[in-house]
Amino acid sequence: MVTTVNDHIIETTPTSMHTSSAATSFLPLSLCLTLLRDLETLIEVVAEQLYGEDKKWNLIALTEAAKVCVRLAVLRTTGYKMLLQGGETENLEVPQENMGHLRKPIQNQGLGANHLQGLNSWNLEGRAMSALSSFGQNARMESEPTWLRRVQQQQAILEPPAKKIRNPSLSTFLSEKGIRGGLFVTGETMFVLRPLIYVLLVRKYGTRSWFPWFISLAVDLIGNSMLSATTMSQDSRKDQHFRFSKSEKDELKRRKLLWVLYLMRDPFFSKYTRRRLESTQKTVEPVPVVGFFAEKLIELLIGAQTRYTYMSGS
Repeated sequence: MVTTVNDHIIETTPTSMHTSSAATSFLPLSLCLTLLRDLETLIEVVAEQLYGEDKKWNLIALTEAAKVCVRLAVLRTTGYKMLLQGGETENLEVPQENMGHLRKPIQNQGLGANHLQGLNSWNLEGRAMSALSSFGQNARMESEPTWLRRVQQQQAILEPPAKKIRNPSLSTFLSEKGIRGGLFVTGETMFVLRPLIYVLLVRKYGTRSWFPWFISLAVDLIGNSMLSATTMSQDSRKDQHFRFSKSEKDELKRRKLLWVLYLMRDPFFSKYTRRRLESTQKTVEPVPVVGFFAEKLIELLIGAQTRYTYMSGS
């Protein structure tokens, strides 16, 4: 946890006077998620020692509820972008359909200046003011040293003034994206709520019940299907599809890989996976070196499986 805080301080040290408001509001939330992830295993171990195997799920549920609140806050703060690494990584990529909106103010400003200049050139007062302004600008430039002008030009190129982009509200996002936006928000919300739903069901029915296992898998499958449907469905008001960036596509692949953890969760692990591991261990046990390392690896897997936080995928 100390290392996490230290890395956060180093990575967020401002290198220029221009800092974006999104980073200022987002990074503390991502830091909270990282600290909760580092702390949740300790919480599980302490809860099991103090309250036993059955009562430990109360504190685990509180931890997952805190993560849900923080992730929903991150989702709202970032303008309803996909949560990368569960919200621990900032989603900085701007969709291509939004690039045109960023260019319009600049073009309008340029047209407005040319228009005013053209209007002023038609009258004597406008020409006089233009000449006076040009003379003052030239005089100021001549009085400044050459090296200072070069430094100012380089700073203007390297450090353009940051534009404050307002993140849309939920109603604005849904009105702009239509049905696809609703599917996306629902899919992300299901991804956020899935660990909490699983813990609450395990707390009620126990780890030997298939009901929490199947409900959690169903939530994962439905949520991922909704996210995939956003790129295939089409809104009647717009011809442009909902596009994911490269990092968001990688995030979808990462979430699908986490489904492998269902093989390590009870009751599937006790009935199928463990038996397969034990039979594999007996098969390779006579082989020198290989049998030894296989035995140690299987012991590690069985030991890690007893901890919810190692197999939660949250």
